[in-house]
Amino acid sequence: MDSSSISSTAASFVTLKFRCFDPTYAYSATPNHRRSFVTSSRSLTPCATNSNGSMATSENSERKIITGKAGYVLEDVPHFSDYISDLPTYPNPLQDNPSYSVVKQHFVDVDDSVAQNIVVHQDSPRGRHFRRVGPREKVYFDSDDVHACIVTCGGLCPGLNTVIREIVCGLYHMYGVHQVLGIEGGYRGFYARNTIPLTPKIVNGIHKRGGTILGTSRGGHDTSKIVDSIQDRGINQVYVLGGDGTQKGASAIFEEIRRRGLKVAVAGIPKTIDNDIPIIDKSFGFDTAVEEAQRAISAAHVEAESFENGIGVVKLMGRYSGFIAMYATIASRDVDCCLIPESPFYLEGPGGLFEYIEKRLKENGHMVIVIAEGAGQELLSEIMHTVDQQDASGNKLLQDVGLWISQKIRDHFSKKRKMTINLKYIDPTYMIRAVPSNASDNVYCTLLAHSAIHGAMAGYTGFTVGPVNGRHAYIPFYRIIERQNRVVITDRMWARLLSSTNQPSFLDPKKISSPSYVLFESRRQGGFVKYEMKSMQNALKQLVEKIQESGLCFRIITNHYYAFPINIAAELTISK
Repeated sequence: MDSSSISSTAASFVTLKFRCFDPTYAYSATPNHRRSFVTSSRSLTPCATNSNGSMATSENSERKIITGKAGYVLEDVPHFSDYISDLPTYPNPLQDNPSYSVVKQHFVDVDDSVAQNIVVHQDSPRGRHFRRVGPREKVYFDSDDVHACIVTCGGLCPGLNTVIREIVCGLYHMYGVHQVLGIEGGYRGFYARNTIPLTPKIVNGIHKRGGTILGTSRGGHDTSKIVDSIQDRGINQVYVLGGDGTQKGASAIFEEIRRRGLKVAVAGIPKTIDNDIPIIDKSFGFDTAVEEAQRAISAAHVEAESFENGIGVVKLMGRYSGFIAMYATIASRDVDCCLIPESPFYLEGPGGLFEYIEKRLKENGHMVIVIAEGAGQELLSEIMHTVDQQDASGNKLLQDVGLWISQKIRDHFSKKRKMTINLKYIDPTYMIRAVPSNASDNVYCTLLAHSAIHGAMAGYTGFTVGPVNGRHAYIPFYRIIERQNRVVITDRMWARLLSSTNQPSFLDPKKISSPSYVLFESRRQGGFVKYEMKSMQNALKQLVEKIQESGLCFRIITNHYYAFPINIAAELTISK
């Protein structure tokens, strides 16, 4: 099998043989599209706190899969009626709200859904869908009985205060809810009994400020203590703002609430400045972060072009995903090289980073390098022999790749090339995280907050809100926390970046010609399984055989992402 046939086979292998939907969890269509409950075979032990204070993963939920004609699949979110019987309903107050009198259709149709994939072929099945957000005709809470709370967890992100404001004002003005508490200091605040009463007057101008008025923290998740506090305080709506780790915590809280049979809605609003949450189009704060990153890149460009052999190095956020670095680079057009976690690079030798820097300096007299914080970590680990450490949220503690690569560049050109350079290193990370959200993100945060409110009032729970192909949807927690969104370096957007910077791929020829292994990350079993490969020719054959044997969901990683025809972001699921 030659290399062209391997590429051809791999392409058809990905597009035709594998689908994101796992048929194991599907039931046959019924005339009325009746909901079917599927107990996940991936069930783990209930969520608990790890020894370092971070939260252990929980995936214990019953999945609601609805199938219909022509391959229609709806991944529904939990509802009170799934586990509590004979609940009263109430007319939605929005129908009498003068502000909404101009709306032609007050309420979303019960069967409305949003397609995850909108690019299809003529004979493609309808595919996977999520429930559309919006107000329902009947609600499951009387406005006077609602006692809501809001908690922010994890790192800072532009837009947190805007979401807090819009939840408070939305509950008050749309549904007449007057009892809203802010939980101080992240998940710990639940059982430390720190709360702030929130009213529209209190939150009126907070969207103009960065950070979060509630405070935040990493870790501190204790499911039992948190649910005990929710129960003791009489809280019946919980709005959780945070990234994938926080959403795992929210999922665990929902599971415990359902186990206890409580009428408490748990709604997640995904927050991650890195834009690494899957399914949704983007996370709030991302647009602001890209916009603010331009200032640092512009400063680096001015410094670089003002000196002979000037080099500006800018480190941006991106622990595992390089979206901010990629989008900021494309938007700037002043960047000569962008390095992200998804695209490994090497420093010395033909085709390496040092050779490219020297080439650009000779051509232009200056250059600008943008590097994501998670890029090149494997190089640092090899050199520094560091042991992986984690923060309170369970995130890997990263070495400062910006300082490291700046020093390596200085040493190379001063000692080996005997060449004088002027390098300036800029790290705007915490400046970007702390700014208030821009106009675009403010509007987006409003939509997210209102979407969460409508879902909670309608009795939905255990969901995260976000736009899917431009339409906001309710997404089950398990879909949000099952993987991370990453830059696909075989995608057109990365090609646009390469076209803009004219940088090489920095691929090590040795690794291209002979990949030595493939790592399979099992979504059901956790951890990695390593399979050795002696040649490129049998790589695809081994991959197919191993996945077909197991029937599990895997993420594929090679020891060089271009070494194998299927890229790192491929999510492949196959039934047994």
